[in-house]
Amino acid sequence: MNSDVSTIARRVRDQAEALPELFGRFDFDKAPERWAPEADAVSELGRVRSIDRSAYLDDPELLGRIREYTMLGDRTGDAYAALMPRYGFQRTVAMLVEACDKGIEAVEDAPAELVALIREMEQRPDWLDMVLVEEGAAYERNATANLSPFLIRGAFIATFLNKYSALPMALTGTLGQATAARRVKETATFFATTALPGALDRFGPGFKAAAMVRLMHSMVRVNVLSRPGMWDADTYGMPIPQLDQMPAGLIPVYFMSQEVLAKGRTRFTRLERGRVELARYRCYLLGLPEDLLADTPQEIVRIWRTRSATLRYEYDDQVCGGLLRATMDAELSKDRSPKGQVKRRLEYSVSRVFFVKAFLAGDEARAADVGVPVRRRDHLIYGATMLGIAGRMAAYRVASRLPILRHLADRRLVHRIERQLAEYGRAEFTSDAAHYKPATAS
Repeated sequence: MNSDVSTIARRVRDQAEALPELFGRFDFDKAPERWAPEADAVSELGRVRSIDRSAYLDDPELLGRIREYTMLGDRTGDAYAALMPRYGFQRTVAMLVEACDKGIEAVEDAPAELVALIREMEQRPDWLDMVLVEEGAAYERNATANLSPFLIRGAFIATFLNKYSALPMALTGTLGQATAARRVKETATFFATTALPGALDRFGPGFKAAAMVRLMHSMVRVNVLSRPGMWDADTYGMPIPQLDQMPAGLIPVYFMSQEVLAKGRTRFTRLERGRVELARYRCYLLGLPEDLLADTPQEIVRIWRTRSATLRYEYDDQVCGGLLRATMDAELSKDRSPKGQVKRRLEYSVSRVFFVKAFLAGDEARAADVGVPVRRRDHLIYGATMLGIAGRMAAYRVASRLPILRHLADRRLVHRIERQLAEYGRAEFTSDAAHYKPATAS
């Protein structure tokens, strides 16, 4: 499944030929500042004291692939998003929605670029096992219904800790609380939707959500590159490269892979394979290169850590701090009932503590410095809430093993997820350049 570096390099450089008005000014032979393979560089992985960064700098072939993917956007998605000046923002979105809902044949005078995008997503990879995908989704529904609503904000802001990967979000106006809340809800909506039964089938809601997220990222890429002076390619490389979408799509299976290896195992169980297959297919539909979608715990960890080991790290308060504070202060729920008020307070504390534990190695001093202070009561609320969630999830796991209760429990989880989606509201999965606000790192 792995592509050789020369093949990836041609694919990267072909972007300039396919869309010269966007990528013609890129020097793909020159690595951007964000690329940090040197031994003494400060990288994202270097901040993790328990991991030897040098161990992930000794594979020239993998380094070469990661280097090239640093400059790869979404060729098919970008080509369609580049039609916005011709069709307009609304029509570009509407045609994709219709193609997802009714098939590409239903779109009158569908442009070739839209046909190519839909056909690419419809093409299932050779490795795909949809039975495993459904098994993984069934397992994930427990966490999606019970745990994810409390953690999604904390996981979302983890992407804002590094200016080299956070800048596109700042450019799109996410420094404002309203936009930040919408982006968190859209992220939660995507992952919740794709955990529903049959969601990733061709006409399932997850397939459509993946297409809309893909268009949104391409719209950001096209918009920032179309406006003079908005993007510094020499510093940041490609806006939202496919490489930067890998962490969001694979974060659960990365943590799981670490746990598997820590236990001395080198192979996934059937249940774990289902979770991996779900995550891989989600990422595939989002346009990620297949050779970034490993299927063993060793390779998942190796690729993830190599990407982190070569991504230069710098915290910029104007960009990173602004995004963090806006997202942590954003109002995610409009439920003003007593129950809604309690749930909102619990989520506020749980998401903060989770963020610090999972992404700052428990460093509360640093958390305070970046604008996410954690207090004693937050820890108390976190402990009590997680204990209750653990009990509820354990009950659902037991029920899933009992023939009589299995289907009842799953229907209940599906109902809870659907109710969550209703609370999040309709996800637009779009990015309108009219709302963009210039943001530059200091």
